Amino acid sequence: MTKKNAAASHNHSGFVHVRGAREHNLKNVDLDIPRDALVVFTGVSGSGKSSLAFGTLYAEAQRRYLESVSPYARRLFNQMAVPEVDKIDGLPPAVALQQQRGAPTTRSSVGSVTTLSNLLRMLYSRAGDYPANQPIIYAEAFSPNTPEGACPKCHGLGKIYDVTESSMVPDDSLTIRERAIAAWPTAWGGQNQRDILVTLGFNVDIPWRELPQIDRDWILFTEEQPVVPVYAGFTPEETQRALKRKMEPSYMGTFTSARRHVFHTFTHTQSALMKKRVAQFMLSTACPVCEGKRLRRESLSVKFAGLDITEFSRLPLKRLAEILQPYAAGSAKALKKLETEHPEKATVTKLIAEDLASRLEVLLDLGLGYLNLERSTPTLSPGELQRLRLATQLHSNLFGVVYVLDEPSAGLHPADKEALISALGVLKNSGNSLFIVEHDLDVIRHADWLVDVGPGAGENGGEILYSGPIAGLKQIEASQTRQYLFSPENKLKARPRKPSGWLTLKDVSRNNLHKLKVQFPLGIFTTVTGVSGSGKSSLVSQVLVELVAEHLGHVMPVEEEETDALEQSVLPQTGGQITGGMENIKRLVRVDQKPIGRTPRSNMATYTGLFDNVRKIFAETREAKKRHYDAGRFSFNVAKGRCEHCLGEGFVMVELLFLPSVYSPCPTCHGTRYNAKTLEITYRDKNIAEVLHLTVDEAWEFFEEEPQIQRALTVLREVGLGYLRLGQSATELSGGEAQRIKLATELQKQQRGNSLYILDEPTTGLHPSDVEKLMTQLDSLVEAGNTVIVVEHDMRVVANSDWVIDIGPGAGEEGGKIVAEGTPAEVAKANDSKTAFYLKRFFSQKA
Repeated sequence: MTKKNAAASHNHSGFVHVRGAREHNLKNVDLDIPRDALVVFTGVSGSGKSSLAFGTLYAEAQRRYLESVSPYARRLFNQMAVPEVDKIDGLPPAVALQQQRGAPTTRSSVGSVTTLSNLLRMLYSRAGDYPANQPIIYAEAFSPNTPEGACPKCHGLGKIYDVTESSMVPDDSLTIRERAIAAWPTAWGGQNQRDILVTLGFNVDIPWRELPQIDRDWILFTEEQPVVPVYAGFTPEETQRALKRKMEPSYMGTFTSARRHVFHTFTHTQSALMKKRVAQFMLSTACPVCEGKRLRRESLSVKFAGLDITEFSRLPLKRLAEILQPYAAGSAKALKKLETEHPEKATVTKLIAEDLASRLEVLLDLGLGYLNLERSTPTLSPGELQRLRLATQLHSNLFGVVYVLDEPSAGLHPADKEALISALGVLKNSGNSLFIVEHDLDVIRHADWLVDVGPGAGENGGEILYSGPIAGLKQIEASQTRQYLFSPENKLKARPRKPSGWLTLKDVSRNNLHKLKVQFPLGIFTTVTGVSGSGKSSLVSQVLVELVAEHLGHVMPVEEEETDALEQSVLPQTGGQITGGMENIKRLVRVDQKPIGRTPRSNMATYTGLFDNVRKIFAETREAKKRHYDAGRFSFNVAKGRCEHCLGEGFVMVELLFLPSVYSPCPTCHGTRYNAKTLEITYRDKNIAEVLHLTVDEAWEFFEEEPQIQRALTVLREVGLGYLRLGQSATELSGGEAQRIKLATELQKQQRGNSLYILDEPTTGLHPSDVEKLMTQLDSLVEAGNTVIVVEHDMRVVANSDWVIDIGPGAGEEGGKIVAEGTPAEVAKANDSKTAFYLKRFFSQKA
């Protein structure tokens, strides 16, 4: 390896030397990689690429940088653990662009992530057209997140929330006694209010709709809170008699109208559940003062190119660039007029427009021209967010930096990938080094230097198979990347299957889809393709999932974004209906990339149900029976089985003054999570903690006499997860791994056919060899009589599917239509489809 490095070193300004890297599964690795080059780390999923790029190189660069800042400032950083490595020389400062989601607040937007909104506010403040006699206002008054800018009525939210009679009384045929007022509390609190109404003389036993409107309005909306005697359990007649006689009441009750209850609870409760419950009775409407534009009137009266700042921010970035271009070039008519009347204003306008136009150009090059500045970051895909950050870096013109990127091609159509590759070239040519973890063959082929990690995953990985220019990988037989990189496009399956029926939808509307009519074939494997932002996920992962779920009576789980309960309650309304084909679908399975759990207590063994069987086996051993231990004893979440010192966490937190807290293995159980008595029970010479430490592959051999457990493990191996440990915590798993665990959990179930499986980009984070394993599994689902629909950019998957629906032709406003549909070979011939160009190569070889 060193010879190869030496030979290549003439072309590079220097090398980063890594010695003794042992992070995660790396096996004491020594490595030399060039600076000022595009270096790609490849290898099967779980081989150790990320441990090398992020866990070692980036973590060390960050550690060195943080050593130069004050201990106080250091606490403000989200610090990574110190990497396990002997030494690293020649490492420049690093910037990481990982695939995490952005800040989940709805106030964080494309404009704030790219800092374009700041420039735009400056443009309106300094170069906007003001109404006569209005004084100039500062840039911050154009932001809805500041007191100077926010509309006083809706506080910058653009919406006001209120309740209506129909939202609080969904069924007006019920009586008050039958809980017609759904917005009141369900338990005693609601009973109390009903008893108070009896005292007040309202009729609680006739249908709500028969009460006089004046009574209904008072009960629902009054701000009055009369305190009256309550006679619990009395009939209305008995209550009236008791009042006349001035009998001693059960207690004195305070009346609260339904509206008052909803708003008071929403504002004051600490319980997220209570907040969610009352939020369902609140309806949002556009604020009447700012008409949903979030800003005060003075700010909205300032125009640029005839638009107020909100109208401007709602245009696609592509359109913004077109408007600003003439100002940046100095050719706009409005600018010529300014040059004679207010030359200083003309100069400012041109300067700001130039800066905005050059930043927008980078975003358009990265294929993001369909987004607008107001789009909130929680609605972006991880790939879109990573490219927004990349655009900001491209514009910052740093040099001498290492950029560490995590699969920048994720979620990108091949057409958008070309723009990405040229953007990476710009960063490199500015004198930076790029270290990229990547599976996409097109991106890998553009590398100057390749580091292939493997040969397998987990315990079977962690070695450097090759480090050098791409061509040299041809000689490395142990490399799984080699066979895909140098072979022509993969073999295609014999011939596409024929549909057994069609699921038809009409009037589909969501985001950029308008009244779309679409039909999905049943009983076969369909891929939905199209450029990033064309509307694929809106169609499949949103509308199709919601309509089928509604038809089957499933309740879809609420997205667990950490936003305000109100923001969650305002979901976009799905337009569209299913017009045929549902008689062939009995079950809907959505396999997404969300985590299988948010705490280290949930792991693969518990999620798949495998652990229940393992615990039963331990409880069946002779020694366990003798001690009367049941299966619960072998759970680290149950008091009787877990270590009392760390409460089954396996580690304890050590607080260090001025430094980040350190987690160290629990000194009592040494990280096993169980108490000593539980660990005395063994099955085939291993205790429960040792079994959890086994990888799926090891456990498969260990449980050879347990068919039920082995079946579950077989499926996990078949989806390419043989390298994961049974007890690996959910928080350590990537989105792709979580998705494959969910798929394996599904595949374990007895196949009854007639299920609809929906997956959104399941190849994300997968090496080509793992993609093949995934395809085999999806094919087996189809063979069992099910329908599989996948949103996908990987052209090998598309070419091997039975049917393709291509959405486009462009992104955002320019997308949302069906451009082509048919077998992959038919779609490859379509003229208007951007996908066809990349699909052709799979079929031209056969010709």
